Amino acid sequence: MLNKLSGIVIALFGLALLYMGGKLLLVGGSAFYAVIAIGVLATAVLLLLNKRSALTLYALLMWVTLIWIITEVGFDKWQWIPRGDLFGVIGVWLALPWTVSRLYSAERKFHPFLGSTVIVMIALVIGLCFYDPVPQQGTITNERSNSDVSGAGDDWVAYGGNDNGQRFSTLKQITKDNVSNLEVAWTYHTGDLRQDSDASEYTFEATPLKVNGLLYICTPHNEVHALDPETGAVKWKYEPPHDGSYLWQHQTCRGVSYYDGSNSAANNTAAQPALCRKRIFNASVNAHLVALDADTGQVCSDFGHNGSIDLHDNLGTLRPHALMETSAPLVAGNLVIVGSSVMDNGYNQGNPSGVIRAYDAQSGRLVWNFDPANPDQTQPIAADAIYPQDTPLAWATLSADVKNGLVYVPFGNASPDEVGTHRDETSTAEQFRDNLVALDLQTGRFKWRFQSSHHDLWDRDNPSQPSLLDIDYQGSRQPALILPTKTGNLFVLNRLTGKPIYPVNEVNVSTESPIAGEKYSPTQPVSALNFIPQPITEKSMWGITPFDQISCRIDFRHLRYDGNPWTPPTEQGSLILPGNIGVFNWGSVAVDPQRQLLIAAPVRLAYKYNLIKRSAQTENSRLFSKDGQPFWNENFQGEYAIHIQQFASDLGIPCIAPPWGRMVGVDLKTGKTEWLRRIGTTKNLKTSFLPGRFPIGFPMGMVAHGGPLVTAGDLVFHGATADNYFRAYDSTTGQLLWQTELQAGVQATPSTFVGKDGKQYVVVAAGGHGSLGTKLGDTLVAFRLK
Repeated sequence: MLNKLSGIVIALFGLALLYMGGKLLLVGGSAFYAVIAIGVLATAVLLLLNKRSALTLYALLMWVTLIWIITEVGFDKWQWIPRGDLFGVIGVWLALPWTVSRLYSAERKFHPFLGSTVIVMIALVIGLCFYDPVPQQGTITNERSNSDVSGAGDDWVAYGGNDNGQRFSTLKQITKDNVSNLEVAWTYHTGDLRQDSDASEYTFEATPLKVNGLLYICTPHNEVHALDPETGAVKWKYEPPHDGSYLWQHQTCRGVSYYDGSNSAANNTAAQPALCRKRIFNASVNAHLVALDADTGQVCSDFGHNGSIDLHDNLGTLRPHALMETSAPLVAGNLVIVGSSVMDNGYNQGNPSGVIRAYDAQSGRLVWNFDPANPDQTQPIAADAIYPQDTPLAWATLSADVKNGLVYVPFGNASPDEVGTHRDETSTAEQFRDNLVALDLQTGRFKWRFQSSHHDLWDRDNPSQPSLLDIDYQGSRQPALILPTKTGNLFVLNRLTGKPIYPVNEVNVSTESPIAGEKYSPTQPVSALNFIPQPITEKSMWGITPFDQISCRIDFRHLRYDGNPWTPPTEQGSLILPGNIGVFNWGSVAVDPQRQLLIAAPVRLAYKYNLIKRSAQTENSRLFSKDGQPFWNENFQGEYAIHIQQFASDLGIPCIAPPWGRMVGVDLKTGKTEWLRRIGTTKNLKTSFLPGRFPIGFPMGMVAHGGPLVTAGDLVFHGATADNYFRAYDSTTGQLLWQTELQAGVQATPSTFVGKDGKQYVVVAAGGHGSLGTKLGDTLVAFRLK
């Protein structure tokens, strides 16, 4: 009876496999599943007939499957899972004594062929647990030169540690030799948690500043908290009215900025009062620039209009929630400089200008503006004038080379991101789409530009704060700038001229598409230093069972994919790798200027882009979203709506095989990637097939959303992965040295400082990320040595 039940179960498995394998075969996919399904069905029939040959046949099927697996994916254990897990379970069951004995009338309890096959397979799987083809072992041998003092020191005074955006600290009390002795120094709860009316992407991504003897953070509701750096005790809070809405695309605050006007006041004969000589600037999600007294948290009433500037000014009529601020403003000299973020593809036209504005940090007076539509008119706009709408914008934090008087603006795309049929290629604004632009710090005058993507149809914004340092490359020392991009390029440029230091090649890409009127660029730039994902094939598809993997294979066959990141979006559906989350995003990279090395955490995820044609009757209709939901990418009143989805199976698992997240160490003197490793595990993942979070941490390499911190102690501190862990690595080799699980997702960039007690602290926000599905929270955690 047991064998008959087993035969029925195996028959059902075989029928399901034949159905799915047949569908795959019909769209031109692999024939393996359809063929092996016939063998599985034959095994089931023989088992139902009580034939001993069922075991021999299934042993043969297991060997055929093994040979096929190795042919397709080699010895990558994670890719063996969907190809072999259910086949292996059936093999083990058939080889067990109670199955064998019923076929041999209790004469035998072990089938030599099937039993030995199963033993070999188990041994192979155990062996694979100790092998991983992905990591690249290596060592960055550059010696530390203490002559470069450009990094952050005892304080962390700006979002990236300093205006250079390095995310590097010269502190070295915590080293690779003692980092395992880190303990929690204190934990602080902001109390600012997501409400029902808030955005789905509600994220606590703040990098704390430590300056002026205090620690400063901001929250998703744009509160600003000042804490005692050594204890986490609250010194003051700024709590504006909460302005949450599900229509905010990004409800976050990634950091505040600090301005010390003490010297300006001392040199001013009509010196300002002590109040607000030192200021904290916060750019809020509802697009206001707020100035607070750094000592007390009181609003600086002499700044702008009673302490704030409405960044909607001079932008014309805007739709609600179209304009946002998500990144820390740049404070450079006596200026506070801001870009902006907008709702992606909500409407085809009427989107906010991408103007860059520089304000006097004391009065709030507009000093200059750089408008992509009118780049030569940098003098302050007239009070009643309007910046032209629908221009490229820069939503990431800017960087500055104060010594050379330059500010660097990473412009991205303009809505609509994925449709370019009505772009005027000859317009002034079009020249700045996806360009890194250098401006004169004092006047906003244009200096140079570098385009990172041509005729962007994929939402390939320049999402990261550029990092500035000097590098010795090919025998000469050059003032460099590193620009991470969503495509995966790391452009290394001379920051004074914009000329590439590392070679940049133009590669040919397809210009064939059924979208009438679209103007495709025949080439795209590729840097010699890049982490552009390797092209994928049907063999690259993944899952946790054969069935969801076959589903991904079928989906892959239905989508257009040109084998590179520049596959044009289509109505039939296109596979875009990397997708709009990018290889790099707002977390940027970290550089150690003393050793001339770079640490990065490139992401590898594919997305599906479907253009949905609009008609005159549907120009204001939702084509894929529902009432009461956000409507970005609907592109109302445009030619097409743009439906973007992660390329995932019905179980919500990425269709491409892991790793989805890696960490790399690059020697900037040579441009060579010296080491590469997977980062993050599956623990705490939110899934569609379990009632709770995934309980086991398989080290597959997970998506990382947040930036690294590198220190002179030869350490990399990094959270960002979707498993709630905060980790420390050896920056020389990439070896994992220490880790701890926190209460929520660590989608934030850490900072480090020295307290009044003389101890080095490392502090990070653990608040989760709504879109990534990590656990939400309100925690700030500081660590120090025991």
